[in-house]
Amino acid sequence: MAHSTPPVFGFDKVQRSDTGLVGGKNASLGEMIRALGSKGIHVPPGFATTADAYRDYLSANGLEPRISQQLNALAGGRRTLQEAGQAIRSMILEGEWPETTAQAILAHYRSLGTAAGQVDVPVAVRSSATAEDLPEASFAGQQETFLNVIGEQALLVACRKCYASLFTDRAISYRQIHGFDHMQVALSVGVQQMVRADTGGAGVMFSIDTESGFPDAVLINAAWGLGENVVQGAVDPDEYQVFKPFLDTPALTPILEKRLGAKAIKMIQDRDGSPRNVPASKAERARYVLSDEEILTLARQAKVIEDHYGMPMDMEWARDGETGRIYIVQARPETVQSRTGAGTLRTCSVMDPGRMLVTGMSVGSGAVSGRVSIIESADDISRFVEGSVLVTGTTDPDWVPVMKRAAAIVTDHGGRTSHAAIISRELGLPAIVGCGNATEVLHDQQDVTVSCAGGDNGIVTEGLSQIAVTEDSLADLPRPETKIMLNLANPSAALRWWRLPVDGVGLARMEFVISNAVRAHPMALARFDQIHDPDTRAAIDRLTEGYGEKTEYFVDRLARGLSRIAAFCYPKPVIIRMSDFKTNEYADLLGGRGFEPLEENPMMGFRGASRYYSDEYRAGFALECQAIARLRGQMGFDNVIVMIPFCRTPEEADRVLAVMAEHGLKRGDDGLEVYVMCEIPANVLRAGEFAQRFDGFSIGSNDLTQLTLGIDRDSDALAEMFREDDPAVLWMIETVIREAHKAGSKVGFCGQAPSNDPGYARRLVEFGIDSISVTPDSFLQVLRNAAAAESS
Repeated sequence: MAHSTPPVFGFDKVQRSDTGLVGGKNASLGEMIRALGSKGIHVPPGFATTADAYRDYLSANGLEPRISQQLNALAGGRRTLQEAGQAIRSMILEGEWPETTAQAILAHYRSLGTAAGQVDVPVAVRSSATAEDLPEASFAGQQETFLNVIGEQALLVACRKCYASLFTDRAISYRQIHGFDHMQVALSVGVQQMVRADTGGAGVMFSIDTESGFPDAVLINAAWGLGENVVQGAVDPDEYQVFKPFLDTPALTPILEKRLGAKAIKMIQDRDGSPRNVPASKAERARYVLSDEEILTLARQAKVIEDHYGMPMDMEWARDGETGRIYIVQARPETVQSRTGAGTLRTCSVMDPGRMLVTGMSVGSGAVSGRVSIIESADDISRFVEGSVLVTGTTDPDWVPVMKRAAAIVTDHGGRTSHAAIISRELGLPAIVGCGNATEVLHDQQDVTVSCAGGDNGIVTEGLSQIAVTEDSLADLPRPETKIMLNLANPSAALRWWRLPVDGVGLARMEFVISNAVRAHPMALARFDQIHDPDTRAAIDRLTEGYGEKTEYFVDRLARGLSRIAAFCYPKPVIIRMSDFKTNEYADLLGGRGFEPLEENPMMGFRGASRYYSDEYRAGFALECQAIARLRGQMGFDNVIVMIPFCRTPEEADRVLAVMAEHGLKRGDDGLEVYVMCEIPANVLRAGEFAQRFDGFSIGSNDLTQLTLGIDRDSDALAEMFREDDPAVLWMIETVIREAHKAGSKVGFCGQAPSNDPGYARRLVEFGIDSISVTPDSFLQVLRNAAAAESS
């Protein structure tokens, strides 16, 4: 398109290549209208002023030399940022529109109203800088947006304000940080018909996991009302995560995560049409903004947009409360994770953390120790102490100059797509958002450690802890024939390991997900009528709010928690061990006391397979089975293998397999494989019989050592005798591998010994082990140990 052109173009007349003409934001809207409307992407109609129109406005009012004078005074230290910014904005706001530009804006506005069947149609007026939304810079929120602008004069005023917002203090500062010439950046104004999200909902969406860079996930944030609260971090939104590879299969519902946000406020239209925040109703706060169908619809749209642009995308969406239709109102390249190199794995760990003070959603995976600086208002930014931990309620673009001087950021409000989160990622700072009470609990000059190293949940702990940082190159790694897999328990941390060349997950611990994501004893949900303590009943009612059946809460939460472990390495195998709590651990779950016997030695008692067919737990095991069936069927993760722990006899195996089949998990159906833990000498001595009932064995070396040597693994007095390399233990391992292979069964090893001792890894390889499964921090070392053992 030639640039000696009219001052205004309809969105349907511009495309992606017109960034220099109408800015990244408006070029992208035009691109989607032209190219993606036929693929189900709905974009509100509108128009854009050109960069030339902006320059004409400056020229007609003689502003360019006056603006340059202010910027030169700022650069020379003769004016402060605030003084220069205020002076430039005042000049622009006092200017007059060139007649040609004003008439073109109003003509397009009238045409928009005619098409909508409404005089003075409400519009959103958005700024689109010609240097923004590039892959190397996000310019997140640097210029202004004006919502629900009604009438011709109000539109011209809003457009003028957009021009002025190119010189907000934050925009000037941002360009200085990133080395952009102020006078080379022009501004296009996008005028877009308003979506009635004030009576519906809105939010932000990424076609990539914002924290790990995992490319197969869509992250969606949602709140009631207009979307500015989500963008600015003024509200704690709902959060949804969807697995992209399954979106083309309509029968599947691959929603990995649904986190209910507080959503305390919502932005609506006031009587005069202006936006204002009001409290959300109790009912709105207690329910999700989007239905499962809407979540999947949005995720599919994200996939379509990403496929079209050929890169991960950052999008804003709005749902019209009158029609229910979902619109995409912005789309731009994601600028942080998509530029992170895949060749290095950087991990942080906090040594001897202090008492936990506050928790929230983590941004990034780093950790920092430092001194707190609480800044509750942008007016107090000058009080910030450089290099300290910035603690505040929320941030907006005015905060960028102080954010770049912080060691870490902690906010009371906001989600993973809020301004604080986006800027923290861009600056490479660890941040914890949506803590709720950080500004109340923490105090100025307090020494704390901010850790985002544990997955989705970030924590602030007391004191200055030591932080260990390791960086491992993922280039030129060996690939031994022995499969090297991961032991995982925490779903919130699973996606961060997607860059490792793992062969799957050799052990996923269901009990960790139950204790952290479910928190209630399954029997307390299945037999709620037997709970008589009023406090316990009330706590369970709070946990299960929004679920028709309390058992559905268990199945849903467990299936989703496990799905994130199943997703990060799909389609490689993920072996999920059914719950292996001991009775004292089960009793600690909410409502568990009344369903668990008191045992002198829980380690050797009512645990593992013996529970699954017992009347004391059969109803709880049924819920576990239903969660796995949903995970494999409805959600699509057919890479999941089930493993049975502490199975004492082949006859007990038959009983467990029969109960599983009753609940939709029949070995062999739909490719389902079932493994058994090898942790009892009987599993070795009767390996041939177990192999007839199971597809594989997984050696639990701690329990096998304990029961082979007759030593309590937690005994301090006998610690020196507890050796996994004892000849008797090694004989057990070699024997079960030999006997299992005779029967055509696979054998894996779960344990730390191969990580600590290359010689142990060599022995396992010599025995013919099929796979070794270790914790993520040991993976690279074991990979190298196994390769060295094979080559020798």
